[in-house]
Amino acid sequence: MSELERGEVRWGDTDIRYVIRRSERRRTVGIAVEPSGRVVLTAPRAASVPRLDRVVREKAQWIVDRVKCRSSMPPPRGREFVSGETFLYLGKQYRLRVLAGDDVQPIALRESWLELAIPKGLNDALPASFARAALIDWYAGRARENFAPWVTPWVVAAGALEPKVLVTDQAKRWGSCAKGTLRFNWRLVQASRQLVDYVLAHEVVHLAHAHHDAAFWAALGRIMPDYEARKARLRALGPELSW
Repeated sequence: MSELERGEVRWGDTDIRYVIRRSERRRTVGIAVEPSGRVVLTAPRAASVPRLDRVVREKAQWIVDRVKCRSSMPPPRGREFVSGETFLYLGKQYRLRVLAGDDVQPIALRESWLELAIPKGLNDALPASFARAALIDWYAGRARENFAPWVTPWVVAAGALEPKVLVTDQAKRWGSCAKGTLRFNWRLVQASRQLVDYVLAHEVVHLAHAHHDAAFWAALGRIMPDYEARKARLRALGPELSW
């Protein structure tokens, strides 16, 4: 794999270092601050480094604020999948209750508990793996159950054609849109309905606007005026949802 291009901009007393990922499909320059604090610019193939430096200077305050926010956030803790551990579902916290059973039982929400039965007789190394797989199946099922009907109001608001909706295990995206099909990450169902709706509306707008250009953001703003606030909250919550 070739080494990424790098750039650096001086802003006041701060050096902003960034890496460049180029794409034939990009028409605009996108900026992201990864959980590690690394600044990444996704740029069109022909974009010059001086142009990217200008973009970084224009967004310097936002970048510095995001890097500080990332550096102050504790790293996501590892999951043990044991009783008492907390999990989110639609923005509400539930405590996991692991029960030993004679056979496999469906996961159940009971008040503030997420109950998971694990068959007796598994060796010491298997219960956590079993629990994780069972939880993923449960979350993916809830996502499939909810996302398709929740997409419909945004399709109507955007004046789009009803798309096909799939739930997938995407490593780095909450959602994607291709050829009239919307794909959503099952992990998203852990977030509140407001944040889920941000991703649903975002991908619905991609049905008409392939790129994150001015027309795309204007169209999203028409159907969801507060999308920027929702986007920021999801970005902050994101590391907690990945396990």
